Amino acid sequence: MYNTVNKYKKMTKADIVAKISEKLGMEKGDVQATVESFMEEVKNSLEGGDNVYLRGFGSFIIKTRAEKTGRNISKNTTIKIPAHNIPAFKPAKVFVEGVKTSVEVK
Repeated sequence: MYNTVNKYKKMTKADIVAKISEKLGMEKGDVQATVESFMEEVKNSLEGGDNVYLRGFGSFIIKTRAEKTGRNISKNTTIKIPAHNIPAFKPAKVFVEGVKTSVEVK
């Protein structure tokens, strides 16, 4: 299935759970709980100010955005956007290279 906005296939959390369940021969409910727990731990770590490093996969990190001036185009005014932190994912080099060499450019 192709996403109309993006030219690549998409995979949902349910798809991931189904694939892991099939691959490991585990119940989908157990895999679902594991995946949910993993995501909750990553979220809690980032909210607590800690980055998460997964060797060979990538890092979930906190990026700081500097204060900047933006525009409210509906009112044609300038607004001040305060400095803030956002979560980000930085893939490992081996991950990036794998995608570069195995996914066809479209």
